[in-house]
Amino acid sequence: MLHLQTPNGDTRVLLHSCCAPCSSAIIECMLANGLRPTVFYCNPNIYPRTEYEMRKSEAVRFVTAQGLDFVDADYDYEHWKAQMAGLEEEPERGPRCLRCFTLRLTETARYAAGNGFTLFTTTLASSRWKSLEQINEAGRRAAARYPGTLFWEQNWRKGGLQERRNRLLKEYAFYNQRYCGCEFSMKRLDKPKED
Repeated sequence: MLHLQTPNGDTRVLLHSCCAPCSSAIIECMLANGLRPTVFYCNPNIYPRTEYEMRKSEAVRFVTAQGLDFVDADYDYEHWKAQMAGLEEEPERGPRCLRCFTLRLTETARYAAGNGFTLFTTTLASSRWKSLEQINEAGRRAAARYPGTLFWEQNWRKGGLQERRNRLLKEYAFYNQRYCGCEFSMKRLDKPKED
């Protein structure tokens, strides 16, 4: 198990969660290291609404089983889509993803600042499909908007967490999505696989 030490010594962490599969091993690791995460579910990018509700319900199921607090941010897909205007055709890992991460992590920082958290991080940094550089940049931008908050830049892919994630996925029989969540990333599901 990965040994964790927060950058500011806090044991309370606001954890932005994208989904249960990505969150489970991170939450387990935090608890094993004496950290107490509050899970902040802010994912207005997820489309359609039924997909959002399914992912949220899985996240709630896991978080409440751990006896942790779960905060459900408002689902405002129309606002998210308006913020992505002009970037609809960008590839994944492109400018749209950076804007999406920044929007979600800024909301996380806002909640942190208003609710006594100094430290926040995100499970987005566990996905091999996402750019860690973009995630960290988005987190730093978000923290800069809310003085007194600090974004914890942690690579949640290492220390055996990826393998543990895969075991927990089976153990809890989580719904495991096939796309990041936004309607633009769904398009790749329709493309024929290249050899």
